Amino acid sequence: MMCSELTNHFILISGESGAGKTEASKKILQYFAVTCPMTESLQIARDRLLLSNPVLEAFGNAKTLRNDNSSRFGKYMDIQFDYKGIPVGGHIISYLIEKSRVVYQNQGERNFHIFYQLLEGGEEELLAYLGLERDPQLYKYLSQGHCAKESSINDKNDWKTVSSAFSVIDFTEDDLENLFGILASVLHLGNVCFEENHQGCATIPDTHEIKWIAKLLGVHPSILLEALTHRKIEAKTEEVICPLTLELSVYARDAMAKAIYGRTFTWLVNKINSSLVNKDFTKKTVIGLLDIYGFEVFDKNGFEQFCINYCNEKLQQLLIERTLKAEQAEYEMEGIEWEPIQYFNNKIICDLVDERHKGIISILDEECIRPGPATDLSFLEKLEEKVGQHAHFQTRKLAGPKGRKRIGWMEFRLSHYAGEVTYCTKGFLEKNNDLLYRHLKEVLCSSKNRILKECFLVAELENRRRPPTVGTQFKNSLSSLLEILISKEPSYIRCIKPNERKEPSKFDDLLIRHQIKYLGLMEHLRVRRAGFAHRRKYEHFLQRYKSLCPDTWPHWHGPPAEGVERLIQYIGYTPEEYKLGRTKIFIRFPRTLFATEDAFEFSKHQLVARIQATYKACLERRAYVRKRHAAITLEAHWRGALARKLAKRRKWAVWTVRKFIKGFINRNKPLCPDNEEFIVFVRKNYILNLRYHVPKNVLDKSWLRPPGILENVRMTRRLLLQVTRAATGLSWCIFVPPPLARKALAKHFFARLSYEKCRSSQFVLSSQWRLMQQKVVTSELFRGKKEGYAEALNQPFANSRIDEGDINPKVLQLISSEKIQYGVPVIKYDRKGFRARERQFLLTQKAAYVVELAKIKQKIAYSALKGVSTSSLSDGILVIHVSPEDSKQKGDAVLQCEHIFEAITKLVMLVKRGNIVNVVQGSLRFCISPGKEGTIVFDTGPEEQIYKDKNGQLTVGEVEIFKYYFGFKASEFSVYVLS
Repeated sequence: MMCSELTNHFILISGESGAGKTEASKKILQYFAVTCPMTESLQIARDRLLLSNPVLEAFGNAKTLRNDNSSRFGKYMDIQFDYKGIPVGGHIISYLIEKSRVVYQNQGERNFHIFYQLLEGGEEELLAYLGLERDPQLYKYLSQGHCAKESSINDKNDWKTVSSAFSVIDFTEDDLENLFGILASVLHLGNVCFEENHQGCATIPDTHEIKWIAKLLGVHPSILLEALTHRKIEAKTEEVICPLTLELSVYARDAMAKAIYGRTFTWLVNKINSSLVNKDFTKKTVIGLLDIYGFEVFDKNGFEQFCINYCNEKLQQLLIERTLKAEQAEYEMEGIEWEPIQYFNNKIICDLVDERHKGIISILDEECIRPGPATDLSFLEKLEEKVGQHAHFQTRKLAGPKGRKRIGWMEFRLSHYAGEVTYCTKGFLEKNNDLLYRHLKEVLCSSKNRILKECFLVAELENRRRPPTVGTQFKNSLSSLLEILISKEPSYIRCIKPNERKEPSKFDDLLIRHQIKYLGLMEHLRVRRAGFAHRRKYEHFLQRYKSLCPDTWPHWHGPPAEGVERLIQYIGYTPEEYKLGRTKIFIRFPRTLFATEDAFEFSKHQLVARIQATYKACLERRAYVRKRHAAITLEAHWRGALARKLAKRRKWAVWTVRKFIKGFINRNKPLCPDNEEFIVFVRKNYILNLRYHVPKNVLDKSWLRPPGILENVRMTRRLLLQVTRAATGLSWCIFVPPPLARKALAKHFFARLSYEKCRSSQFVLSSQWRLMQQKVVTSELFRGKKEGYAEALNQPFANSRIDEGDINPKVLQLISSEKIQYGVPVIKYDRKGFRARERQFLLTQKAAYVVELAKIKQKIAYSALKGVSTSSLSDGILVIHVSPEDSKQKGDAVLQCEHIFEAITKLVMLVKRGNIVNVVQGSLRFCISPGKEGTIVFDTGPEEQIYKDKNGQLTVGEVEIFKYYFGFKASEFSVYVLS
C-alpha cells in the first residue's frame, strides 16, 4: 500500500508486559530486511537498522517479575523507504527511560542488561582498565534484587552480539572507551559509602571508589568528593557551600547516577540515529514501528507504572477513536446507511482519560514547585481534594468499608481499561522532580569524558529556570507521539500473554479471555463484520483496477465515481457486496476484494506480457534497421575499396609490363635504370632455381647454366656453391684456404648479400640464422684463445640440452614468472671441499639458476654478475663471478660443463655484455665466501682429472695431444660463418 499509494503508515504493537512486543518488532524488522529488494550499497543501512535493536535492548531493557526482557523505555522507529520499497534509513524516538532502576530494583528483578553483560563478557584487560570485578554481587546497584544470575539469560553471548553491533553502527574505539567508562563509573558510584560525623554531616571514609570515578569521568577527585557531600546554595550575588546530611548525600549520589545514565542513553539513541540517517534528501515514505512498554500491574506500583499505564491508556483511546468513532463518522460523512453497534463498555469508551491523568500530573507538578514543605502525603491529600469526585479514582479515605482494607494510607487506586491498579505515592515527588544539585552538575560539565561533555553542556549552568518535571516531559512527548501516529495510516498488532509463569506451551484461559476482553478484540471483530470491510477513494480504486474493464482502460475521461460504477458493473459486483459513497466505494466482504485482486494480478501479467512483447519488437526493429544500415554502408565502402584496388592493380600491371619490356629491350646494355630491375629479376629467378640443382658433394663441379646476361657470375661459382651449402643448413662449416684473393672475394660477396634477401630467397631459416649468430659470438669470444674451439664450432648448437619435462615441477613453479631460455647438465664443485655435485644450469631472461632436484641452490641475477672465467685448455671448467656487494650470494660458482662453448655463448647473449668472459692460462682466482679467496690451477698431464692438491687448491689436468681437422692443424685454418 505504501509503494502503490505513497502513503505513510505505522504499526502499533500493544499488549501486557511480557506478551512479546519487543520480539514482534524484531520479527517485523527481519521481515523488511529479507523481503525488500536490496543492493550492496544499501546493505549497510539494513544491517544498522537490524543491529540497533540489540544495542537499545542492552541499555534499555531489564528483567522484571513479569518479563525477562522487559522494555523499560518506549521506542518509536520510522523506517524510511525509497520509491522502490528499499529501506534506506531510519530514525528512533525514545520515551521515558526508567532511570530509577539504575539505583534500585525490586526483589527478583535486575538492573539494565548492559551492566551484567559487561561484567560477564568483557575482556580481562577491559575490566582491569575500568577497575571492575566479574562478580555482580560486589556492586550495590546490581545486587538489590538478589537476581544477578538468571538461567534464561546468557549475558556472555549477548555481550558478543552487542560488541559486533557497535562496530556496524559507526561506534569508534574512543566512543566505546568513553561509554564503558560511564557504565563503570555508575557501578563504582553505587559502592560509595557515607558515614555521619559528630556534627551530623555526611563524610566518605574510603575514597577508593571516588578515585576510580574521577579517573573514568575525567574530573578531579577532591572536587567530586566535595560535590557528593556538600551543596552549593546561591543567594543573589553570593554562593554558600553547606554540608549535606547522610540522607541527602545518598540522594545526591543516586541522582548523579540516574542523570549520567539517563543522558547517556539519550546520547546513544542520537548516535544510532546519526548512523541511520539517509543523506539522500529526496522524498521518502515511512513505516513507523511503535514498541512501547506494556501495561503493568505489580504488587507495588510506583511513579514509573503510573506513567507506563497512562501511555497505554492513551494508545487504547487512540485505537477506539480510529476504529469505532472514526468508523461511524466516516459512514455519516459518506452518506452510507449503517447503525453503529455499541459493543464496548460505555464507561471505558466515554472515560475522560486525559482529564484524570492530566489532573494527577498537574497536581504532582504543583506540589513539586510550590513553596514550603511538600511531601508524598500532602500530594495524596491534594489528589483527594481535586480528583476525589472522579468515578475511577479511589483512596483509603474515599473508598467504602470493603475497599479500605485493600488500599493503604499512602496509596490511591485507578480504574484502567485493563483493570484496577493501586499506586503507592511514596517517591512520587522525588522521581517527578529528578533534580541534580548544581554543584554536581558543575562537576559533570567539567568532565573530560567526551560523551558527558556532549550530555552536560555549560550553557545549562547559565539557565536559572527550573527544568520541567519528568511527568510534564512525558506528557508532552506522548502528545507529540500521538500527533505522529494520527498523521499515518494505522495497523495494529495485539500481543497476548499466555501465562504469568513465563512457561512455554502453557495457555491460561482466564488470563487470555481477560486480555481479549479489555483489548476489545471481539468488539472490533463484530464492528468490522457489521460494516464494510474495505473502503477506498474512487481515484485510487479506479487507478488500480482500471485494466479490468475495456471502458476504463487505459484512461477514463469522466468523473471517477462513474468510472468506478462502470468498472464494478463489468466485473459483476452484486448490490449486497458494495455501497457507493460520496468519495469512496465501500466493499462489504473480503472475498469480493480478494477476487478483484486476483483478477487484477492475472490482468497485470497479461498487460506486462503485452508490454514486453511490444517493447521487444520495438528493440528488434531498431536493431534490424541499424544492422541493415550498417550492412549497406559496409557494402558500399567494400565495393569502393575493391574498385580502387582493381584500378591500382591494373595500373601497376601496365607499369610493370612496360618496365619489363623496356628492360628486355635494353638487357644487353650496361646497368642503368632502364634495365636494372629486369636484371635483378632474372638473377633472382636463377638463384631460386639453384635450389633444385645444388651439387651433392665437394668434388661435383656441375652447375646450372646462367642466362647470357649473368655470364660474369661464373667466376664466383665455386664460392657460391660453398655459400649455398652453408645457408641451406648443411651440418658442416666451410673452411676456405687462406689465399687473400678468395678471402677478399668472399667478404665482398657476403657484404652485398643482406639477411632480408637471404630470408626472402629461403636461403636461411630463422632458427638456423640464430644458431649461426651464436657461432659468430663464439668465434669472437674463443677464437685463438681456448683449445677445442674448432671442434666445438663443427658441432651444431642446440636450443637447450634439457627438456622442460626433465626439470622438477617445483622449480618451474618457483621461476614461473621467467621463461627458461637454455638448460644444460653441469657438475658443481663446492667452494670449500671441492666435492662434485650433479646439478642443472638454467638460464632465463633475468638470471642464471643452479638447481638440485626440487631446490634452487643458487640464483645469480645478471645485474649481480661480475664475470665468467675459463681456462685456455680444452677442459669444461667455468667460474661464474658474482658481485661481492650482493648480500644474497655466498660466493662464486665453480661448474664443469660438457658444452662449455655453447653454455658461455648463451649466457653472454642473454647478459648482453661481451666483455665479461675471461680466458685465463695457468691458474684462476675465485671468491669462496665474502673476504675469502681460492685458486684453480690448470695443467697438462698423462690423464684428464680434477682434484684438490696438498695446498688446498683445485687442480684441473688435461691429456697432452694435438687435434687435427682434415689432415691440417686447426691453427692453420680460418673459420667463416654467414653473418
